[in-house]
Amino acid sequence: MSRIPGYLVLIAASFLFTGAVNRVKAWWTGRKGAPLRQEISDLRKLMRKGEVISSTASFVFRLNPAVQIAAAIFAAALVPLPGQSALLHIPGDFVVFASVLGLARFMSVVAALDVGSSFEGMGASREVTFAALVEPAFFIIIGSLAMITGQTSFADIFARLEYGTGTAALVKSIGAGALFIMLLVEGSRGPVDDPNTHLELTMIHEVMILDSSGPDLAFILYASGLKMVLIATLMVDMLVPAGFGPWAGALLYAGGLALAAAAVGAVESWMARARMSHVPQFIFIMTALSLTAFAVLLFSLRGGL
Repeated sequence: MSRIPGYLVLIAASFLFTGAVNRVKAWWTGRKGAPLRQEISDLRKLMRKGEVISSTASFVFRLNPAVQIAAAIFAAALVPLPGQSALLHIPGDFVVFASVLGLARFMSVVAALDVGSSFEGMGASREVTFAALVEPAFFIIIGSLAMITGQTSFADIFARLEYGTGTAALVKSIGAGALFIMLLVEGSRGPVDDPNTHLELTMIHEVMILDSSGPDLAFILYASGLKMVLIATLMVDMLVPAGFGPWAGALLYAGGLALAAAAVGAVESWMARARMSHVPQFIFIMTALSLTAFAVLLFSLRGGL
């Protein structure tokens, strides 16, 4: 029973997060915008449509949507929600979390190459390049928190993180900022990518799923939205102290996700899409933040803080 409030928020956010981002973008530009439930309507519409599959596609392309949705759900079981523990609690689960998301990315890249489209191959190349820059920074951030707490699982790290110490407060604040950049990259949001663009030469994630349609596309879009929510959940876990009850934790969790969606929408409204050659420079900000957090930790261990 204690897990019900938090996971109700997680399930709802998986469908509403993108809609909230789009509403914030519409507000900044003086438009009414689509309703929050627009993503649900789009997914329902896709589930009722038929599929068109390229004659050059193999079983890899057909397997990709199932792997995407399975990987996202399994990753969700590893992430603790505020006020409760994770469904799966194992030592080193943050490595499993990154590995599962890496498996989903590998399948999406292979599926994009499987159809033989030069445009999708271009998007796959960009996806792999940017992922190679994001993943080391993620491990540095979580590894720094693991060194502070002496724990190796998400649940234990966030439960034992000492929010009253200056080192922990500084590291978790820097880590939340780094994870926000990761959210923009992994969620294919601006200034890294534009989910509303129709120019193949500037697309990354969207160009990789051009050949997907019907229920397959619905599964891929839902898995992408859930991945964004999971990264936002890690941000909330860093910033919300442990010890709240399930209902209080669920309210704080919902508020944190709403703030994350508002921040994503504000960034996309304020910043234009970066040139492709400048995207790695933007991602390197996450690397710089993670290394800064690690330097603060080392300085503290030597008695500086």
